[in-house]
Amino acid sequence: MSVLTLLLAGPLQAWGAAARFTRRTTESAPTKSGVIGLLAAAAGIERGNDDKLTPLAALRFGVRIDQPGTRIRDFHTAHHGVTGKSMPLSERFYLADAVFVAALEGDHHTLTALHAALRNPVYPPFLGRRSCPPSRPVELSLHEDAGLLHALHREPWQASPWYRRHHRGHEEVELTVLREADEHEQHMADTLRDQPLSFAAEHRRHALRTQVASSVRIPHPSSARHLPRHDPFDALDEESA
Repeated sequence: MSVLTLLLAGPLQAWGAAARFTRRTTESAPTKSGVIGLLAAAAGIERGNDDKLTPLAALRFGVRIDQPGTRIRDFHTAHHGVTGKSMPLSERFYLADAVFVAALEGDHHTLTALHAALRNPVYPPFLGRRSCPPSRPVELSLHEDAGLLHALHREPWQASPWYRRHHRGHEEVELTVLREADEHEQHMADTLRDQPLSFAAEHRRHALRTQVASSVRIPHPSSARHLPRHDPFDALDEESA
């Protein structure tokens, strides 16, 4: 097994698991359906091609919350392209200034192909909605012979510099991880309808997926333990050598 990690950072993100036409909500973290959709777009998989979607949907999914962001609300107006008639006013929610590390565990060859697709995508990636482009490259790392939690523990903290400054003085930060439940964790898992079955435009289908919350401790990049040692007398030693 291998694990592909993705960096999901941008001014706005929107990860809806359930929505009505006039009210589009967002979850507090990326959904599996949204991330699989991003990967399918990068690989050039068309919406109606459920056969090519199946191996992507079978990947085990998890996400680390590096910077939770702020939920904001916007009102959206639109007009019908042909008739010019005004559409109903809709209410849309977004996550502002959020940063996540998503991870997908599965077959190494499948993940290698997806990693390459992210570097040269057929369709550009977006963070849940087309109006939410990423602010940094999405592709992060491909971890060979690693498990989901292990890969999420190995990835450095990806939060913005201004957010890291709020945690100065700490050698480590504790980050929440939301991941698909193992068989022995089903009794304590939550459910979310974001397991993609079909992205066909006329009939999108999703199944329930179980999810548990845990945490990992990541070194703070500016903690004294992880900064390079500096001794001004090293220069004198080099001159006398």
